[in-house]
Amino acid sequence: MPYAAITYRVKPGHEEEIAKIFSEFTRVDTPDLAREDGAAAGRLLGTGVFIKDDVMVRVIHYEGDFAEVGKHMARQKGVHLLEEKLQPYLAQPRDTASPEAFAAYFRDATMRSIAQLTVDTHPAAG
Repeated sequence: MPYAAITYRVKPGHEEEIAKIFSEFTRVDTPDLAREDGAAAGRLLGTGVFIKDDVMVRVIHYEGDFAEVGKHMARQKGVHLLEEKLQPYLAQPRDTASPEAFAAYFRDATMRSIAQLTVDTHPAAG
């Protein structure tokens, strides 16, 4: 079950304001991901958000197709409200208003994964 990380460049000194925004976040309507035709595409298993100085990272634990995670998030009202509230604290403004713009940001802000280790891949697990 893979992880992905999304980066945000934020204005330093606003960690508490940003933490408050995330504490009021409305979670997605369902963790289950579906393609446009309704077919199952995966599941959101969890997220975590971390901040230090001018860098914020959202870590996403998921099953299935990561592109579907972005599409799912783009359809969530709570995500758009969060994005609006974050705008004043972003070092680089971005357009996330439309599903296409959100998907482009989501894709461009995804960090390259260089290692994902789990208990299932541990040599002693065999």
